[in-house]
Amino acid sequence: MHQELLDLLLALDRVPQDPRWHPEGDALFHSLQVFDLARRETADRGLWAAALLHDVGKAFASADHAEEGADVLAELVCPRVVWLVRHHLHLLRAPAATKRRLRRTLALADLTRLRRWDLGGRSPAATVLRPEAAVELLLDGADWTLLSIGGEPAPAHDLRKEPRA
Repeated sequence: MHQELLDLLLALDRVPQDPRWHPEGDALFHSLQVFDLARRETADRGLWAAALLHDVGKAFASADHAEEGADVLAELVCPRVVWLVRHHLHLLRAPAATKRRLRRTLALADLTRLRRWDLGGRSPAATVLRPEAAVELLLDGADWTLLSIGGEPAPAHDLRKEPRA
């Protein structure tokens, strides 16, 4: 798992992002900032993983990077992390509908935190860990049964199966 996650993360190096929304530069620098914000706020390794890996799909496709990233991660990490990556843009694209559908759920709390960290990870002057150190930190001491593909289940609410607002 370690090398696969590191490879996905390293693929984001020099992947450009629209400077209007991402003044920090490439997708790797952004992802490492989001990971750092998550680590500062919670001890939940699932949220750390979602923060670090939320944009891995940008290495393959920019328009549907959330779907692409989730599909790639489905063979590596637990369903909860896959779900968070797949849905991490829902609070941006359809905030009212997402909040209504997920009202009073842990899924909404998780997505809200991930969205906040995603917005916060946009500093051109940030100091971040090396990708290798970030993956080591994510996996060091982690309960692998929670992060692995058979680990934590996805939230019961799968937004892909619900009507769009």
